[in-house]
Amino acid sequence: MLRFCFMTASISREYLLADSRARAIVVSAPLLPMIAPLKVRLPMLEHMIVSGDADGATLFSSWIAGESSTASVAPTTCDDVCFWLYSSGSTGAPKGAVHLHSDLVNTAELYARPILGIGADDVVFSVAKLFFAYGLGNALTFPLAAGACAVLMAERPTPAAVFKRLTALRPTIFYGVPTLYAALLASADFPEREALTLTRCVSAGEALPAELGKRWRERTGVDILDGLGSTELLHIFLSNRRDDVRYGTTGKPVPGYALRLVDEAGQAVAAGEIGELQVSGPTSSPYYWNNRARSLATFIGPWTKSGDKYTVDADGYYVYCGRTDDMLKVGGVYVSPFEVEAALATHDSVLEAAVVGHKDESELVKPKAFVVLKSGYSADSELAARLKDHVKARLAPFKYPRWIEFVEELPKTATGKIQRFKLRARA
Repeated sequence: MLRFCFMTASISREYLLADSRARAIVVSAPLLPMIAPLKVRLPMLEHMIVSGDADGATLFSSWIAGESSTASVAPTTCDDVCFWLYSSGSTGAPKGAVHLHSDLVNTAELYARPILGIGADDVVFSVAKLFFAYGLGNALTFPLAAGACAVLMAERPTPAAVFKRLTALRPTIFYGVPTLYAALLASADFPEREALTLTRCVSAGEALPAELGKRWRERTGVDILDGLGSTELLHIFLSNRRDDVRYGTTGKPVPGYALRLVDEAGQAVAAGEIGELQVSGPTSSPYYWNNRARSLATFIGPWTKSGDKYTVDADGYYVYCGRTDDMLKVGGVYVSPFEVEAALATHDSVLEAAVVGHKDESELVKPKAFVVLKSGYSADSELAARLKDHVKARLAPFKYPRWIEFVEELPKTATGKIQRFKLRARA
């Protein structure tokens, strides 16, 4: 089998090529100068195929020019391995989640059609690129399954670039991530409601703060459907619905998936208690490529560990508490960093925030916040004190951030997830 790697500029190039042991790579011409020197260090890499123009290289256009315009269907089954998708690396080195041929169909049939309601008349625009599990479904497999039209954007998703597509190409479905929604709302160039044709908006990648969703609805008249997915499950398996949006929650399980909350011993938690979310469904990756230890730790029979902490309220809505590795114990009580971040986000000066644990002079862990301010606000001790009081007024006082560090930006993966492990290292 000829193993291909389609290269992006996001994940460590040499790591991905070495880990996958790809024999062929398809790379865009602008990236070729960064990839070509790696070939001498990667003996498995036999073929380098370039999309675009490059002197002396095997061009993709020439490579396929002599091939037939028709092709026979490969004799695959639903359980055959189809592709690997690497995780974003928000918690460390990316992992190659193996996926089957049936997974692509199942995400469309279980989420895109019944939950999102995508149809042939839709124009979809996803700021998440195709190398991201979220973007792969949003902009490729869902439109193909429904016969919809997809808008693809090569450049970075700045507010100006996004607004240009929203007003000029007039998509009906828009997929974003919380940090982008916050940046769009903070922009002075936000289009008038009449200039938009949106009927559905989706958020994933990180939990959506309730205040952000409410502000988007007030501005556009359209709700954001916050959902939870993962590279291991390929797309969203827990979501709000078009006719049932409850901000501050991630909604209810997508039909076809089973969810459970367990404690450190793997036992079900009591009602209302925080537990690790595990999911079972037809799109779960069977294992990580080239990583037996992490496979055994993540895939437990039919269940996949999500690495997320949740509670379930009395009505069956799932409430996000934070990543398992990010949860804080303050005075013996769990504190959700997301809860503190969401409280900070309600202050007029805050564009985005991330909270991690930091030890005080007594070696006790307390919350520390890294805050990015909106334009027009100055970082000083007076504002830091106001932000602390702001959180105290909304949460139990012991949850407020003892330290606030103002930063220009938060470290993120190419998919928009905050790399809190980098913040912990500098906290």
